[in-house]
Amino acid sequence: MYILGIETSCDETGVAIFHSERGLISHHLYSQISMHSDYGGVVPELASRDHIRKLVPLIKQTIADSQLENSDIEGIAYTAGPGLMGALLVGATTARSLAWAWQVPAIAVHHMEGHLLAPMLEENPPAFPFVALLVSGGHTLLIRVDGIGQYTQLGESLDDAAGEAFDKTAKMLGLGYPGGPKVSQLAEQGHDRFKFPRPMTDRPGLDFSFSGLKTFTMNTLNKTDKTAQDKADIAYAFQKATSETLTIKCRRALQQTQLKTLVIAGGVSANKQIRADLLKMTQKEKAQLFFPRLEFCTDNGAMIAYAGCQRLLAGQQENLEIFAKPRWPIDLLKSI
Repeated sequence: MYILGIETSCDETGVAIFHSERGLISHHLYSQISMHSDYGGVVPELASRDHIRKLVPLIKQTIADSQLENSDIEGIAYTAGPGLMGALLVGATTARSLAWAWQVPAIAVHHMEGHLLAPMLEENPPAFPFVALLVSGGHTLLIRVDGIGQYTQLGESLDDAAGEAFDKTAKMLGLGYPGGPKVSQLAEQGHDRFKFPRPMTDRPGLDFSFSGLKTFTMNTLNKTDKTAQDKADIAYAFQKATSETLTIKCRRALQQTQLKTLVIAGGVSANKQIRADLLKMTQKEKAQLFFPRLEFCTDNGAMIAYAGCQRLLAGQQENLEIFAKPRWPIDLLKSI
């Protein structure tokens, strides 16, 4: 079964074709980073307009590269939420229209379910059940995963997501957008000079909070001369505190659930320090760590095509209604 996957939730246009037996056939991604960097963050209206310009040509290119015809596509999966409403509608209307024209089923995919299942695209995928850390610019979630659609939320950020904290810290340090990679790059030049707090790790529970860490970063910066080395040392301390906070919570989640498999996914999962700390922790806990390859950490069509394929194979599909939901709790999804 050939599935066309479409991702337009924010500032990246992703298209892919996945086959239920052959795996990933082809995929393409167009990033809007250069356009939004001039504004220091994503401008929703500009994002929507750029998706309109890029999506159809990208679909044509992806189908051509796969050496398939339009008639070979047997289903269409699209990101329906959460995300920017205008951007979501571009993908949803295009996908729903193509499905109607080609007379194939369409399926609305939850963006975070796509991230959660991205490691399934690898040669050595994790087996259910497992604990998943979904960490991105808009979400920081700990979830017990017993199967596709069988999600139990264990913890979440009560304020800023980890990726959002990275972006805001980057802005404080004058690094621009996108913040995560820039903070990580600067941290490589930093020294272990400042001691930052590990928020909410001194109390029970699996929830996160990064707003206080952001404030601590600003206060520390204001106490320095703001030299290049000061900023590098602060980037190092911030990244280390964030990574260790995530690691402590993940260890706690593994111990509470008594599971031995941890999956990390989402844009922030590309961070080298976080990957290294989680790997050390899982080795000590005699657990396994899984994460997607770097190109599938950020938003992409491949993860949407895979998630949609599993649900279409289970007999799920959407009616002719255009479905887009900017806020959509993952634990409300149907199981398969």
